[in-house]
Amino acid sequence: MAVIRRDEKEVQFKVVYCGPPLGGKTTNLQYVHRRLDPLWRGDMISVATEQNRTISFDYLPLQAMKIGDFQVRFQLYTVPGQEVMRDTRKAVLAGADAVIFVADSAPERLESNVAALADTRECLRENRIHPDAIPFVFQYNKRDLPGATFPEDLDDLLEVSTPSFLASAVSGYQIFATLDAVTQKILKGFELPPVEEETGGEWVRGQAPRESTVAISS
Repeated sequence: MAVIRRDEKEVQFKVVYCGPPLGGKTTNLQYVHRRLDPLWRGDMISVATEQNRTISFDYLPLQAMKIGDFQVRFQLYTVPGQEVMRDTRKAVLAGADAVIFVADSAPERLESNVAALADTRECLRENRIHPDAIPFVFQYNKRDLPGATFPEDLDDLLEVSTPSFLASAVSGYQIFATLDAVTQKILKGFELPPVEEETGGEWVRGQAPRESTVAISS
């Protein structure tokens, strides 16, 4: 959960992009990173297989607005979608403040979407995070594909009752809209805790302190 560094006047939030393999999670982050001014973003770190598929995570800290005197930083991650990478996926989701679920709109990927969503929710629970207790935003990616699944059908399939974002990570359509929605949800529900609740100069909401930079290997 949120990391508060009073000495540095900084609050860090962790946003994790989840979804089926090759659904567009990494493409989302690549687009965000490419479009942002270098003054407002950090370096992207990625780990890929020989086939250039992300198997660990992409890490992107974003400088943003302020809460009082505190600078806000959003750390954006993707999780690997492959079933064999579940342990890594669970590790990346630890301490998440919000989830962006990137669903693949291709008709042949419907079962993959359902399986990925169920696993995402279960990984959160195993990390003692209730999926309904944090912002959980849905993005229906690849809307530019011929024969893309109707949004209403994806709503029914994934049991989505909140507004979703129709997107194309390749063109960038609705990519920042999705990110803006989840960051606003995070900030709307956040308040700085009293100083006495800190531990060792760092206070982590809801769990033990974590470092601001996480390295996860497969």
